[in-house]
Amino acid sequence: MRRYRGFPFAFEDHPRYLRQMDGLLRSLASQGLFVTVTLFDPGEYAEYCADTGQDPDTPAARARYTADITAGGAAVAYTGQPVPRLIAQLAHETDRQAVWDRATEVLTTAGGSTDGGRDVGHAAFERASQALMRLIEAVGTGTHHAVCSVPLGDSPLLAVLTTDCHADGQVHFVEADALVFCTVLAAAAVSDSPGGIVVRTTGADGGDEVRGWSLHDGWPHPLTEAEVFNAYCTDAETGEPVPPEPGVAYRPGLPLRPPPGG
Repeated sequence: MRRYRGFPFAFEDHPRYLRQMDGLLRSLASQGLFVTVTLFDPGEYAEYCADTGQDPDTPAARARYTADITAGGAAVAYTGQPVPRLIAQLAHETDRQAVWDRATEVLTTAGGSTDGGRDVGHAAFERASQALMRLIEAVGTGTHHAVCSVPLGDSPLLAVLTTDCHADGQVHFVEADALVFCTVLAAAAVSDSPGGIVVRTTGADGGDEVRGWSLHDGWPHPLTEAEVFNAYCTDAETGEPVPPEPGVAYRPGLPLRPPPGG
């Protein structure tokens, strides 16, 4: 951004810029203002100004761009968290929004067709939601870190969901993450793309277990213990073996009861 004359030159480097932003955020919060932070991408900003006919070298253009992307894109509420944590939260929210947008586009494209009078995209999402609940029920008590990967286009769709399942039956997770997880599952079904789910569980004793499922016909099917080990201990890019992690047990996936009608 320093190539613009109207951008403050007090920021000689990025760390100093972040320190300045930290002070600004604290000042705004101390005034009782609600502050939302979003990702400012210089390249996208230049395209935005070109598309809207604005001069990019003006504070007004920067303010309008920020307002527009905050209203329609990924954003995080500032509640006094340190800047490194705020950046990590924003990166997560940005990735989640990108995955959501891609998966939703796949479902929207499939939505024009019907299956027995039902919208295919809507039916796939309902089935994916049932699959997630069956998965949570199957893995039981513990903290579970689930990753759903679907190869689609040039880069895979990746959805991550962490759930805390207590012995009394209570289950806690971030609803936005669960929504994206189900949308990716549904996108795999309507696009007939292969994919998989890996769940890493941390038990009360601190030990970790890894289980896996492959996706076929829009439903997770359990992998064997050997398949889970091979999938987790193989470099996805090179195909070379990766040493297993100490203290991690590799278990077969658990059967998930399909919904009525298959």
